[in-house]
Amino acid sequence: MSRNLGDLSEKLGYRFRNRDLLENALVHSSYAHEHGLSYKDNNERLEFLGDAFFDAVIAEKLYFIEKEQEEGTLSKLRASIVCEGSLIRKAEEIGLAGYVLLGNGEKTNARTLGHKAFEADALEAVFGAVFLDGGYSAVRDVILRLFEDVIEDALKGRLSRDYKSRLQELLNAGGKSQLEYVITGESGPDHDKTFEAVVKNAGRILGRGTGKSKKQAEQHAARMALREAADSSTAD
Repeated sequence: MSRNLGDLSEKLGYRFRNRDLLENALVHSSYAHEHGLSYKDNNERLEFLGDAFFDAVIAEKLYFIEKEQEEGTLSKLRASIVCEGSLIRKAEEIGLAGYVLLGNGEKTNARTLGHKAFEADALEAVFGAVFLDGGYSAVRDVILRLFEDVIEDALKGRLSRDYKSRLQELLNAGGKSQLEYVITGESGPDHDKTFEAVVKNAGRILGRGTGKSKKQAEQHAARMALREAADSSTAD
């Protein structure tokens, strides 16, 4: 399982003393299951830890830079930053998917459905690994370095519009909006379900997505539809 993760460490701006922690953060549960590894060998426990510190670091940052804002406003700002979409954005920027060990089924989901949730989970697991290796100051530095532009976007209101709204606006501008979101499937136990969704316009499928809730799956489908539209426009 040993891999050269030096490039990833450089992108994170953090050098691990215990490289095994980083290795662990990049093992998806599907890979661990297919290869007969124990539960502690996948990244879910590190993801749990990293999620908590991601939330805390962003909350701390907003508390000190937005000194006049009320709790409700701070909560909304934090939620716009501490979300799957922002995590996937940063994971894609550093090419994290290329380092994550996935099972065959999860690889298929990533290829055919554009399933990116594993990237968000892995990035949070990396945060957990950084904390265990270097403490709070280390994980704080990594998170703030990676998410500096996301925080700025949130403060300037550039993260306020969701993907469904943006897709609706795009189609309205073309005068052909007949959007419909359909949940096409679900998998996993009741406490950890994954939903699949498609977004259609006049019966034609524009995008497919997955998520831990129906709303997340619909948002992901809208995001993939926007990406497809952007790719088509560039090709033209």
